[in-house]
Amino acid sequence: MHLGKTYKVSEFIAWTRRQIYLLLAVGTVPVLLYQVLGLRWLTIPLTVVGLLGTATSFIVGFKNVQTYNRTVEAQHLWTSILNTSRFWGASVGGFLRNPIEARELVDRHVAWLTCLRHELRSARPWETMEKASNVEYRDVYRIPERETPIDDELRKHLSNSEHAQIREAKLNRKATQVLWLQSRALRRLHDQGDLSLTMYIELNKLQKEFIDQQGRAERLKNYPYPRQYAIINTLFVWAFCVLLPFGLLKEFDKLNDGISGLMQGCMVWLVIPFSATISWMYTSLEQVGESTENPFEGSANDVPITLIARTIEREMKEFIGETDLPVLPVPVHEIIL
Repeated sequence: MHLGKTYKVSEFIAWTRRQIYLLLAVGTVPVLLYQVLGLRWLTIPLTVVGLLGTATSFIVGFKNVQTYNRTVEAQHLWTSILNTSRFWGASVGGFLRNPIEARELVDRHVAWLTCLRHELRSARPWETMEKASNVEYRDVYRIPERETPIDDELRKHLSNSEHAQIREAKLNRKATQVLWLQSRALRRLHDQGDLSLTMYIELNKLQKEFIDQQGRAERLKNYPYPRQYAIINTLFVWAFCVLLPFGLLKEFDKLNDGISGLMQGCMVWLVIPFSATISWMYTSLEQVGESTENPFEGSANDVPITLIARTIEREMKEFIGETDLPVLPVPVHEIIL
């Protein structure tokens, strides 16, 4: 998540510069064919291009709205996890008199958060972190889940036997396994008489909420923006970008009638910068939508799940009276995850 007021224009241009280079090349080819080789018939009515541009605008706008909604849903989800976890910590601290048992329940919950955020940060084929425009920014900010192995983090929160059990599970099963261990622990405390039936039922209700929240997070992670809409968006955008210079050739050629001096007969060359600028607006919107599509992949605009998880850990340990609290991550170049 970017914490600054806004991205700099220079940063945005640098991020989209590969598209700019390609659009300049796309605009240059029709001009060379028209002006240098004399293929004056090689034009398209601007009205046709305008109709395509209108259709493309609707499609790009639809995608951006849907991808933005995915990010907003992810933000709401992790806010819900934060609030429910606070209630879990307050309940555990209030229900259990034995501080060791309370700490075990809190640590196991932190282990669940750790497994969940590592699962959400794992790569999927449709995500965009491997694209050149995103790879070059990996050193600009930190992705904690890619710096510390999950087993090293779980070792801090689970007993040796529980850690060995979770370590053997696949990454996409670890969080569920931790919730299962938590349920067994609650049942054991109830059987021992450390939890009354009312307390046991209340904590199990919270467990169900955590299961629901995990499922919603996994749905956002494992089910991308529909691929049929993604490909039609890309096809329409680039069809418009390729055809736009052909539609502008005659329009700029007409300007030669009222021009004298150095630019006389050369106005067609302005098709290159103008077509690239117009097309860049469309490709930039597509790139922004693409970067917003997967809110957990680790891009600079993702939901800061590591920060939220560490905040939960600090607050829950405060509830049970601990003083050795984890340090919250700090922004790097105004970006925090």
